[in-house]
Amino acid sequence: MRLLVVEDEEDLAEGLRVGLTRSGYAVDVTGDTAGARELLTVNTYDLVLLDINLPDGDGFGLCRALRDGSLETPGDVGVRVLMLTARGNLADRVRGLDGGADDYLVKPFHLAELLARIRALLRRDTGGGTAVLTVGEVVADTARFTAAVGGAPLALTPKEFGVLEYLMRRPGHVVSSEELLEHVWDANADPFTQTVRVTVGTLRRKLGDGLVETVVGRGYRLREAV
Repeated sequence: MRLLVVEDEEDLAEGLRVGLTRSGYAVDVTGDTAGARELLTVNTYDLVLLDINLPDGDGFGLCRALRDGSLETPGDVGVRVLMLTARGNLADRVRGLDGGADDYLVKPFHLAELLARIRALLRRDTGGGTAVLTVGEVVADTARFTAAVGGAPLALTPKEFGVLEYLMRRPGHVVSSEELLEHVWDANADPFTQTVRVTVGTLRRKLGDGLVETVVGRGYRLREAV
């Protein structure tokens, strides 16, 4: 899953980038609303972590722009917004949530709680009730970043797990290479490389039994049954 961190405190922004990347997410970072607007109009994000106090505006305005359509994004559904801020009074929390934020987390916070809130927000898009995804004999725990097929554990790289999670949230649906690149890789990924094809290939071999199939000219599909 691909996240955008909008945070002007450089140390915190870098800490979030490192922590979220180590947790398997693709992460882009910007320190102001102008940078956020530019990234949001060209990239598809699953979730935005949005600070309120920014050098060229505030997160409230950016969140409103996302919700009222004045800031057009390329995704088919509205991006989730999790506000991260030191402003924890009731009025600000209510303003943020009423302004379109999906959740509101007050600084300082523990990374473990942030990760739990991210997982909860991402589950809303697929109607999932827990952090564990199950498709046929494939089981992936998005909290522990573990996966198994028929009870046998899989040794997956972070990117392989990211591809698996994305496919498992859309079982039976064809997902294009471009869509995987948008959601599993960050802005530093080279769209002209074979990175998606190679990663899907290694994941397919580890899953076995033809669970990931190629639909020629369209992309990849995780089969619900073999």
